[in-house]
Amino acid sequence: MLSDLKDKAVLITGGTKGIGLATGLAFARQGARVWLTHRWASADESQIVRRFADEGLPPPHIVQADVANKEETAVLLEQIKQHHEHIEAFISNVAFGCIVGDLEDYKLRSLFRSIEYSAWPFFQYPSEIQKLFGRWPRYVVGLSSGGPDHYYQNYDFVAAARAAMETLCRYMNYRLLAEDVRINVVRSLLVRTDSLRATFGAEFEAFAERFNMKRLFISEDEIANAILGLCSGLMDGVRGQVLTVDRGTTFFDNLMRIYNERELLDQEL
Repeated sequence: MLSDLKDKAVLITGGTKGIGLATGLAFARQGARVWLTHRWASADESQIVRRFADEGLPPPHIVQADVANKEETAVLLEQIKQHHEHIEAFISNVAFGCIVGDLEDYKLRSLFRSIEYSAWPFFQYPSEIQKLFGRWPRYVVGLSSGGPDHYYQNYDFVAAARAAMETLCRYMNYRLLAEDVRINVVRSLLVRTDSLRATFGAEFEAFAERFNMKRLFISEDEIANAILGLCSGLMDGVRGQVLTVDRGTTFFDNLMRIYNERELLDQEL
């Protein structure tokens, strides 16, 4: 049965740009009241509100809150509680990790910080929501990537944090199976975001397109719609899963595919 999201609270961390913002817009189109967080005054709030207004959507609540700061998390949830009796969906979208150039960059503190920001909020936020509201969010969705299974340049610690979150997803689902909460992770492949450019460099997108890999880039809206689908009520039997949104390209993103298309690549190069 399709869930009625009208006027229900949806909390998205790191929700003021990229995938987070696209997800906020997707939920707002279904009538949800969207709460978006950002860190260090990194959001142009007027521009974000304009994006919603352009589609005739109610303005989102935009709150500066560091996901690793317990005090700021508590203040944020208290704000939401003033408006809502329950948080319908929590989307853990923050991705932060130290860029690793070589083994000299392997520092325990850097690994810890990556997990603290990119994995731990996936558990911490729903836990704090349960304590304050007396209920778990009906839906919890984390954002991951192919990093745990595939080599991504400079991505060592981010990938480790993503792997930790994916593991927590499965174990949290087991321990909360009797509760009214559905916990899943969405993996995306390459998405044209500031985070992608900061991690892999500004030249990466053009380089990938030289090798006919344009089709491997997934749009922010595709990821957002997949998250919305998990929170729609139509997929309530899906729990504790790590789902990849890639249009099926993972199947043929390999050396054999490049070899099969070598003549076309030679022409483009």
